[in-house]
Amino acid sequence: MLPTDLDGWLDYIGRQHSAEIVMGLDRVRTVWTRMGCPGAPLNIIVGGTNGKGSTCAMLESILHIAGYRTGFYSSPHLVRYNERVRILQQQADDDLLVASFAAVEAARTQGGTQCGTQGGNEADVVPLTYFEYATLSAFWCYAQSNLDVAILEVGMGGRLDAVNLIDADAAILVSVDLDHQAYLGDTREKIGWEKAHIFRPQHPAIYADADMPESVGQYAQQIGAHLYRLNQDFRVTRQDTQWQWHGRIGDTELARHALPMPALRGRYQLNNAAAALMALACLQSRLPVSATEVKRGLLEVEWPGRMQVLPGRPTVVLDVAHNPHAAAALADALGTMGFYENTYAVFGMLRDKDIRSVVRLLSPRIDHWFIAGLDGPRGTTAAQLGALLEEEGLAGRYTPCVSITHALAAAQERATPNDRILGFGSFYTVADLLRALNRR
Repeated sequence: MLPTDLDGWLDYIGRQHSAEIVMGLDRVRTVWTRMGCPGAPLNIIVGGTNGKGSTCAMLESILHIAGYRTGFYSSPHLVRYNERVRILQQQADDDLLVASFAAVEAARTQGGTQCGTQGGNEADVVPLTYFEYATLSAFWCYAQSNLDVAILEVGMGGRLDAVNLIDADAAILVSVDLDHQAYLGDTREKIGWEKAHIFRPQHPAIYADADMPESVGQYAQQIGAHLYRLNQDFRVTRQDTQWQWHGRIGDTELARHALPMPALRGRYQLNNAAAALMALACLQSRLPVSATEVKRGLLEVEWPGRMQVLPGRPTVVLDVAHNPHAAAALADALGTMGFYENTYAVFGMLRDKDIRSVVRLLSPRIDHWFIAGLDGPRGTTAAQLGALLEEEGLAGRYTPCVSITHALAAAQERATPNDRILGFGSFYTVADLLRALNRR
């Protein structure tokens, strides 16, 4: 018997495939086709190693304020699964998600309406991973919700990611750096080639970092995408308390002046915001937005767990940074926050990440580490983290704890009102911290 509530469905979909990640689109495309290829009428797809969620959040904020019916799909979630599927800036309710999973399951096991084919009698059961279920569920929800535009965050890579079933009306590649090397390749050039596959012929393809792998430009040229690069086709001019955006489409020069700093912290967010504005400029004929709507969208955007500063003393900062690129950005952002007598880290990471590089990048900002293991086969233990910290010359500067929750409590007991607590290292770390803080 199939589940009847959301918790039951989440348990069910987690048991339908033996692997967490399976590269390839054949299986998920088969099910999507059986479902009738659901989706929104206009789609912006955002990929990249880091920054894609923040870029999506800014697009959602601006377009929602402009009056458009928006959808925003992201992963993973922090506290509730419903965070992954946003409609009109609200988390999808349980009933809609339950109905969406039932629709995916019906197509997965029984066949159904074909899209772009002459029908079909396939009745084979197609195995789907948790992420593939989630992505098809989101597409179905958006097809039912009378949206104007869906903003879709790529899960991993691009070429073989389930989100790439959808043809992007505009695609943004925020950054390319080393992460998920076992799946995407061990160089930025290989990873860039994988991620660039969200681009589509004759459609805007936006790259938001100053250092673009050659493979990204080569792929864009190969398929005939309209490539727009930071510092070449659009740029940021930063001033004391505001900034300006300049762009070019063909021979047309564009500009937005006196823009407020995004509500999301970190200097790197200006590049993300600039990429969002470039995408909106390319889609201006279909999604016009005013200067006032852009400014309000930047001021009101929220995206939990990304350089998130919580109210109160001591200051608590949460960031999901889990690779060297994100750690470098976090270290820079921490340096702009002003003076704190001490910074105490609450830290846990997954074993398949470059933990050593992350520690090296953040250690100059941290006075003492409260470390804890993460559950699951990918999690490290506190003992493993402690051994690495010892190797990095941080003996005497860390305290092992039995859980992230206990690490937070220990940091709060040590900290004074003039100190700072930094929780980071993984989505799982930040999720545990948010649950603990919400309970209190």
